[in-house]
Amino acid sequence: MASAEQGLRRAVSRWQIVGLALNDVIGSGVYLLPAAAAALLGGASIGAVLLAGLAVLLLVLCFAEAASYFDEPGSAYLYARSAFGDLVGFQVGWMTWLARVASVASLSVGFAQALSYAWEGAAEGPGRTAAIVLPLLALAALNIVGVRSGAGTAVLLVIAKLVPLLIFVGAGVFFISVETIRAQPAGSGDLGAAALLLLFAYAGFENTAAPAGEYKNPRRDIPFALLVHIGVVTLLYLAVQVIVLGTLEQAGASETPLADAAGQFLGPAFGVLLTFGGAMSILGTNSNTVLAGPRYLFALARDGYGPEFLGRVHPRYRTPAAAIALQVAVALPLALIGGFAELAALSVVARLATYFGTAAALPVLRRKFAGAEGAFRLPGGWLIPLAACGITVVLALSAESKNLIAAGIAALLGMLLFAARRKR
Repeated sequence: MASAEQGLRRAVSRWQIVGLALNDVIGSGVYLLPAAAAALLGGASIGAVLLAGLAVLLLVLCFAEAASYFDEPGSAYLYARSAFGDLVGFQVGWMTWLARVASVASLSVGFAQALSYAWEGAAEGPGRTAAIVLPLLALAALNIVGVRSGAGTAVLLVIAKLVPLLIFVGAGVFFISVETIRAQPAGSGDLGAAALLLLFAYAGFENTAAPAGEYKNPRRDIPFALLVHIGVVTLLYLAVQVIVLGTLEQAGASETPLADAAGQFLGPAFGVLLTFGGAMSILGTNSNTVLAGPRYLFALARDGYGPEFLGRVHPRYRTPAAAIALQVAVALPLALIGGFAELAALSVVARLATYFGTAAALPVLRRKFAGAEGAFRLPGGWLIPLAACGITVVLALSAESKNLIAAGIAALLGMLLFAARRKR
């Protein structure tokens, strides 16, 4: 179970991992979720946010136990490969990496959109290109220089995004009107769209274990970080949803619900601060994706899937520099030609393989590592992994056919890459 160091430097502490987990999840979703969920479900969106948090908790628990068996990089790829063999493991790792690429691209587009509220030039033309390219190159450089700098940047961005949200929640709780919540329109009632939307808001926790080879004590600290993160995120999302629906009439029609709500009870200046917080949230989540995504590619290449140079560690910085550079090189053109919503939806569908693969692998891993000392063990035997698998199936059935077709094509391409595997 304990692995060789693979040349990576173990430099990331427990609370830095917590920061990475929060940074990965609290992104554009917290700023888009209140209005989008209200447009679909009206006042019932408050209960839906809580139920979604409880459903995602089942997935998080599966990742927490699986992570407690390993100290190598790779996360879901490593878990599925250890449980079901090379083919299944590769497909999970391949789809997980594609989800990361789509996520980097969509978040880069989202950052340009958020920035356009303060700088109109970011909406199109050379300004949009600069708003997409420059932050992404900067994040790549920070993560190539070292995982400690990447983790440190993530912690700073977590603080930058949480402070405005905590002020919003702390002040907004005194202005909530139950009548305003009850008066919210019922919404379209599209449960499938609502389910995928809520998953997008909560997604990202699966990245936490990807750089496990660079954590000081991953088998102990990753489960801790995952459990802390899901509690904080669920409470924060629930509080934000209640405050927006309780202070902003017709919340589902707002394009900037937090800024609009804050503008009502704290003044226009704080609405601008919330806009800044939204941009920092997106940038922070993208920082984590740039950190975690290449670790999947690194793990795949190290095991013979792809060019050997992608599985090498930089001799000076001791990071998977080539894998980081390639991921950015693939994501950049997608960001420049694609839209936020389309890329985000593709990311959500692709990452379902990550969730299902880990949940299904857990009972096998539990038997395989039955004597693992200090492992995090879930109660209930098969119950939690089985429920987590069911959640991913329901979410897949809620996706649009075009995204399922795209995922199927990606899986077929993965089969070709698997057949071309080089010897280790």
